[in-house]
Amino acid sequence: MLAVVLVGENPASLVYIRMKEKRAREVGMGFGLYRFPVTISQVELEEEVKRLSRDERIHGIIVQAPLPSYIDRYAVTECIDSAKDVDGFTRTQIGNMFLGHDGLWSCTPKGIMTLLRHYDIEVAGKNVVVVGRSNIVGKPMALMLINAGATVTSCNSSTKNLSEKARNADILIVAAGSPGLITRDMVTEDTIVIDVGNTFEGGVAHGDTDFESLKDYVKAITPTPGGV
Repeated sequence: MLAVVLVGENPASLVYIRMKEKRAREVGMGFGLYRFPVTISQVELEEEVKRLSRDERIHGIIVQAPLPSYIDRYAVTECIDSAKDVDGFTRTQIGNMFLGHDGLWSCTPKGIMTLLRHYDIEVAGKNVVVVGRSNIVGKPMALMLINAGATVTSCNSSTKNLSEKARNADILIVAAGSPGLITRDMVTEDTIVIDVGNTFEGGVAHGDTDFESLKDYVKAITPTPGGV
């Protein structure tokens, strides 16, 4: 059974949770949503996560981000039994990923690696640019690519000459949370673009690329929504 912990009523979080529940049901997996008010304290939330970790009926736990600003999400994450940490956020699983050991690796980057393999896109020896340095996507994505033999350039909001670096990419992975950041002049016809962005504006999800101007120009691109 997969247990998802939700604090508050973040609209984007609710969309993600519905997708997780749908997929869990499709594969015959039990699913439980554990909802808590934004008034829950740090100690109370940690105790609830520990209780779920001890529950033998539960095999995987996700603490849905974002959490309220007063909550130390790293402390909450460490309350998850690492064997049930399906997001791959505990120190144990991050260490496994760093060393290339088997484990529960960060799920979004791992999903991107699976997507690339599915379409027979080789990363070894390729110039891969990762835009974004979050602990959820950017950092683990760069690490997985390094482990797979790619030459990786990590960019962020402080990077100078982002356009130049993006144009040099064989594969461009964008997870900056900045809608429309990547435009046509920043890529080539041979660029493969993986858009991980998913920013909600007016109830509509927007990616980090100008998808309409890129979709018939680049070699391949993932849409938002419907891609990563």
